[in-house]
Amino acid sequence: METTFSTLSVTEEKNQRTTASFIHLSTLLKYFFPFANYIAPLLIWTFNKEKEFVNEHGRQALNFQLSILVYTLLIGLICLPFALIFALDFITLVQTVDAGNGYFSFSTIQNISGYVLLFGIAIILLIGLFVFELYAVINAAIHANRGELYQYPLCIPFIKTTSPKKSLK
Repeated sequence: METTFSTLSVTEEKNQRTTASFIHLSTLLKYFFPFANYIAPLLIWTFNKEKEFVNEHGRQALNFQLSILVYTLLIGLICLPFALIFALDFITLVQTVDAGNGYFSFSTIQNISGYVLLFGIAIILLIGLFVFELYAVINAAIHANRGELYQYPLCIPFIKTTSPKKSLK
């Protein structure tokens, strides 16, 4: 027997909206427990998969968390070669400072400034990704609580949707 959203009781609708909101908000547990941003929503989603509205929000939340992982890894991979070069240059800098009795030249400081700039850009990108994720998760939880579907921006669809998308309203 298939249940459509229009035949749901008020209590069932509210339970689905609350569950969908918890799925999105549970991704923030990653700041307290490792991998909780995957495990918590996956558990909530798995236990409530038969509810179409919750099922769609669960897919969206997990797809977004996997997308954030991909974006974070890309930022790290872009910075990895520069970090290795910086490590080699830093060893040379330490040897130069030891040999020169603590004397710094302008060229020594200039060599490091490029790497500091690169790490600054990487940190700004990671902070921007953090703020974007926080905004999107809170926005998705608000939409779920209102009974509306939410499509995360810049989300890669790893887990495909099999059913037509309907909101509770």
